[in-house]
This record gives sequence, structure tokens and C-alpha cells, in this order.
Amino acid sequence: MPGSMSDARIYLLDADQRRISPAGPFLVGPDGVREDLPPLVHAAVQHVIEAMRAGMAVKIAPLRPELPIDEAADAIGLARDDLRAYVAEGAIPFRSTAGIDWVDLATLIAWDNERRTARAEGVRDLLDEDPWDATDEGPRHT
Repeated sequence: MPGSMSDARIYLLDADQRRISPAGPFLVGPDGVREDLPPLVHAAVQHVIEAMRAGMAVKIAPLRPELPIDEAADAIGLARDDLRAYVAEGAIPFRSTAGIDWVDLATLIAWDNERRTARAEGVRDLLDEDPWDATDEGPRHT
């Protein structure tokens, strides 16, 4: 997966991604026991290895497939008020129970990936712009 080692990532496997194959990635423990891995689990392990080799600490925490909004915001590194605003405007579906608003983690991850991609494309577009529009005469000196 692309990105720097300081990228926080959430790895969530759907039912199809949980399947393993004897020809797929695997891990061998110090006792010689082989553990077949789903490809996305291998990617997560690689991310951990690369970060630790770069001298970084790694935090691994299981997350429920549905989270209260505040926990969901923390998981994707977004301010709680910002995520609540996106939920309120309908950008992210949610359900409410006894005063708690819940969001589906898979839906949240997909939304966050789209948001980050759009933001990165916007920055690339700005960087690719010609600083002097063809109709602009350039700086004016008065």
C-alpha cells in the first residue's frame, strides 16, 4: 500500500478478503509452524514491519465493525466535531440508539478514502496550475 510509514491505516477485511490460499502469503513462527494469511493481512504486517524498521512505534487496536461517532472520528484521525458535521449533512449514514450515533466502519473508511483522494487531487491540480493565467498580464507595479 502506498504512503509514508507515518500513515495511520485501518485494515478491514470483508468476507471475501478473509479467505486464505495455500499458494498465498504466509507467516512462519519461530517454532516452524506456517500460518496462511489473507493478502490484506500480509499488507498490514508489511506496514508494521516497515514502520518498526524505520524506528517508529506501532499501535494495533481491534475496532468493532460499527463505532460511535466519536470513536469513529478518532479511528480515522478526524476531529470529532468535523465528523459530526459530515454526518449531520448526510455525507455519512448513521443510526441512533439511546443517544448514541453509530457509523459503519467499512462505510466510514470508504468515505474517508474518497475524501482524502479528492483533497490530494485538488492539491495536485493547484500545483499543476500555471501561476500566470494567459489572460493575466502578470504582476502590476504601481
